[in-house]
Amino acid sequence: MNLADNHNNASRVIRGWHFIVEAFAAIGTLLIGVLMLIICADIVARNLMGASLPLVSEGGALLVVTLVALQLAATVRAGRLARTEFFLDAVEARSPRTAAALQAAFNAIGAAVLGTIAWASIRVLEKDVNAAEFIGITGMGTLPTWPFRALILAGFAIAAIEFVVATLGALRTVTKVRS
Repeated sequence: MNLADNHNNASRVIRGWHFIVEAFAAIGTLLIGVLMLIICADIVARNLMGASLPLVSEGGALLVVTLVALQLAATVRAGRLARTEFFLDAVEARSPRTAAALQAAFNAIGAAVLGTIAWASIRVLEKDVNAAEFIGITGMGTLPTWPFRALILAGFAIAAIEFVVATLGALRTVTKVRS
């Protein structure tokens, strides 16, 4: 296998990874639409029938966490997380290597935190599957929780991996940039 083949394989892996990150973000966007429809339907039901629809509050709460988890990796890759840019910009103006090192540390901590959340989510998913957990009221409307938990687990795991990718990118910058 020559260098060009290695480069092509690496490019395919990178494109595949970007596809996964963007697909999860797209699913999160679709869930935002679903959440808006559910909320609007609940408003109409409250005004017309004087009662809320079943599963709206519980389902809405699970949907919010799910869509955040699904869109987090794309947010990390785009560099759109809330942080003190004015500090990093000032450091970068004086020492690009130091700024890249701080960025690497931030990303490594993010990977560790989200990896820990994903790891803890495995047990929650197992419990929900084994106990057949559901939200809602039996006879009025129920929904299993495991699909939400599985998407939350996958979203946090992918975001943790994206933080690792960002950490490696920042570390490459540390080694290339001269202060």
